[in-house]
Amino acid sequence: MIDVSCCRPLDQPSLSTEDAVAAATLFKALADPARVRLVNLLATSDEPVCACELIGPLGLAQPTVSHHLKKLTQAGLLEREQRGVWAFYSLNWEALAHLASLVELKEVAV
Repeated sequence: MIDVSCCRPLDQPSLSTEDAVAAATLFKALADPARVRLVNLLATSDEPVCACELIGPLGLAQPTVSHHLKKLTQAGLLEREQRGVWAFYSLNWEALAHLASLVELKEVAV
């Protein structure tokens, strides 16, 4: 899993290669419509959601949904909880807040 707190905001005077790679990894995790929809589905749920409940709304096969959930989890954007044989997912709100802070750019005078 990526440490999402590692990245500096994009409006910093100088961005290290490591910061740029970490930020790109987060953006890459969201660079798929199915993953954006997964984040939306989880954002509108009051509690963790079983992976099995995400298949129908996405209209994708179970292995494909699992692949997308894995990518989002590896990026640190989701939290996974195992309950018996079922995996339940929820948003990592701290990670998403940090992601939002990366793109909150201040107006720059030209």
